[in-house]
Amino acid sequence: MQGLSRPTPNGVAIRLDVPDRVEHLPGQHYLVRLTAPDGYTAQRSYSVASAPSDPLIELFVERLDDGEVSGYLADVLAVGDQLEVRGPIGGWFVWHGDSNAVCIGGGTGVVPLVAILRHAAAIGRAERIRLAVSARTLAELPYADELIAAGSLVALTREATADGRAAARLTADEFSGLIEVDATFFVCGSAGFAESASSTLVEMGVPSTAIRVERFGPSG
Repeated sequence: MQGLSRPTPNGVAIRLDVPDRVEHLPGQHYLVRLTAPDGYTAQRSYSVASAPSDPLIELFVERLDDGEVSGYLADVLAVGDQLEVRGPIGGWFVWHGDSNAVCIGGGTGVVPLVAILRHAAAIGRAERIRLAVSARTLAELPYADELIAAGSLVALTREATADGRAAARLTADEFSGLIEVDATFFVCGSAGFAESASSTLVEMGVPSTAIRVERFGPSG
């Protein structure tokens, strides 16, 4: 492990040097596996935040209460430690860079969208990306500064935003400003967020075939 930072109160960004890695696509994830001295294993999937051109793999991990893997990664892991990882994984929720993309993320669901944003900037296609993101507070939004700098629509549900938007969920009116013909829509967040956002898009006339959804949540 080459680097570790704590961009949110309950989250860590981990930078990994993966030998002989296969270049990932924005939207893919890696499986992290931990093995205890007694042989017990636990594994979880984490989305990649880095662009394919980044020489390191960056994973964002939200620390969950009683999380076997996230607790170790957030509280114990140190620079220089080795991790067992497998990836990249996933072929549906990916952006190849050859189409417009509308990205809608809730909470840590913004992580794969950050990879899309970074890849778009790296290949000179930043104008192809539109983003709307939601979190309870700005402090809890991963990569908040980067997302705001990219012109993302930011919705906070527990506090007003700096530009005066009152605390509230993303609205259908706000979604309407994102609609773009021939775009692929990437929706990522909790099951409830993903269902609400994707349903709103369909109600607004977006073809279901143009919507790609990635849901996340604690693993039992």
